[in-house]
Amino acid sequence: MQSIRNIAIIAHVDHGKTTLVDKIIDQAHILDERKVRTELLLDNNDLERERGITILSKNVSIIYKGVKINVIDTPGHADFGGEVERVLKMADGVLLLVDAFEGPMPQTRFVLGKALELGLTPIVVVNKVDKPNCTPDLVHEKVFDLMIALDATEDQLGFDTIYGSAKHGWMNTDWQEETDNIVPLLDSIVKNIPEAPYKEGTPQMQITSLDFSSFVGRIAIGRVFRGEIEEGKDYKLCKADGSFKKVRIKELHTFEGLGKDRVAKVRSGDICALTGIEGFEIGDTIADLEEPEALARLKVDEPTMSMLFTINNSPFYGKEGKYVTSRHLRDRLYKETEKNLALRVEDTDTEDKFNVFGRGILHLSVLIETMRREGYEMQVGRPQVIIKTIDGVKCEPYETLVINVPEELASKAINLVNLRKGDLLVMEPKGDLQHLEFDIPSRGLIGLRNKILTATQGEAIINHRLRGFDVYKGEIATSNNGAIISAETGKATAYSIDKLQDRGKFFIDPNQEIYKGQVVGENNKQEDMGVNLIKGKKLTNVRKSGTDDSVKIAPKIDYSLEECMEYIKNDEYLEITPLSLRMRKISFR
Repeated sequence: MQSIRNIAIIAHVDHGKTTLVDKIIDQAHILDERKVRTELLLDNNDLERERGITILSKNVSIIYKGVKINVIDTPGHADFGGEVERVLKMADGVLLLVDAFEGPMPQTRFVLGKALELGLTPIVVVNKVDKPNCTPDLVHEKVFDLMIALDATEDQLGFDTIYGSAKHGWMNTDWQEETDNIVPLLDSIVKNIPEAPYKEGTPQMQITSLDFSSFVGRIAIGRVFRGEIEEGKDYKLCKADGSFKKVRIKELHTFEGLGKDRVAKVRSGDICALTGIEGFEIGDTIADLEEPEALARLKVDEPTMSMLFTINNSPFYGKEGKYVTSRHLRDRLYKETEKNLALRVEDTDTEDKFNVFGRGILHLSVLIETMRREGYEMQVGRPQVIIKTIDGVKCEPYETLVINVPEELASKAINLVNLRKGDLLVMEPKGDLQHLEFDIPSRGLIGLRNKILTATQGEAIINHRLRGFDVYKGEIATSNNGAIISAETGKATAYSIDKLQDRGKFFIDPNQEIYKGQVVGENNKQEDMGVNLIKGKKLTNVRKSGTDDSVKIAPKIDYSLEECMEYIKNDEYLEITPLSLRMRKISFR
């Protein structure tokens, strides 16, 4: 029977997980040498490639020295923690990747805590040791201290440490000795990660992930925990409500390299994909037909933020999108909850509005961006944090906020966070940067990133992770500027924009189609201001010298989707179509 190792790669965002998986794939020579090679093979979703982050976990498998190694690449961002939590259930060990300069970051703590709770064996990989000013030995000590703080067991504290540079394709036990391969890492996996055990008994497999194919429909992915799963046999599907459903497995695949290999049966300890099963959800168990036993269901942390989704009812609705009705929006949102475990959708008292609950702004914005690329039109309200009552006390979510910023700009960042009720916990130099850690209510983070980046000339590196719920901190004072709102529908003229430039900043270009109630700019004062941008210059047959100088208009401010979501106020909607983002007042007369 083949020996199997199941290992998940966990790390903070942008510490090099997907790059390391590329090198593991190269080392095993499973790609066709004749084909054109791309970087970050597993980030195969357009959004992942554009943003340079992993959003969905992926499986890949290699054979090394006769041992099958199943590698699971996980997201590094806290907002996709729901993905990380469920895939760790498939692993027996973790590769904890840490940047040799940055050291353990907030997200490192989050994912490592989850892995240690599940009793997984860690191997620490200190990556990017070729960076200037990096301190691999100090980082190793910090990881050890972090493990002690997270109540690691004696066995877990005896972890193996490998140093290297995934980008340059080398790993070694000594960071000062560069090699030309990552063999020491693979040797460490085979030696230290426990072999996936073969458990005798009736079959049990938990569905922890799903895939979709237009040919065979939904594909269930998970690990066989006991016994064996065979193709063509009948099993019982154990549902969340305690009911059982008879199912038959049409096809059974294991992961081989970057693809899948069809097999007749899969032993316990291996990860496989099943097709032909209908009506399953993530967390369900495939069990024996005669004596079904369900495994404990997956627990995922609760959402912390909510947004109102509604149909697009602006004057420009239906011009760019394919799906614009409330039925389309409802079906798509509920379909997303089937695979996105950390997402919740609730109906409201009106048929065209839905409350969507998620882990954070990025979690919700990735859903919105995916939907607009699929041709959906919608409007969303300002993100709201979820307030809970715990033991009779009003509580709200808090985050650990980490900012790395040049020393001379640190005071500006501290001041902005203090205004949002954030408390400074740690302040220490790290190379030529100042490392700041704060405890801040999640409410205070909405719109904060823009302000900090503006104040620090874009040099601040900002990360945050959910700490948990704590006592409500009271109102946060905000001195937001008012909006400049269009009072007419039509094409904006350069003449009108030019006349109003001293009143504020604009979000539109000349000749752009705008409608009544659309937020077209930001006022310098705190009140809203309605303006007519359609008005052109009155033409006469008299010409005066000096009056016909060419109009000089400042470039418009172009906000990204996340920035728009954070920018809008409570009385505004963000209109989202496949081609445009427009902010508008909910009611404007």
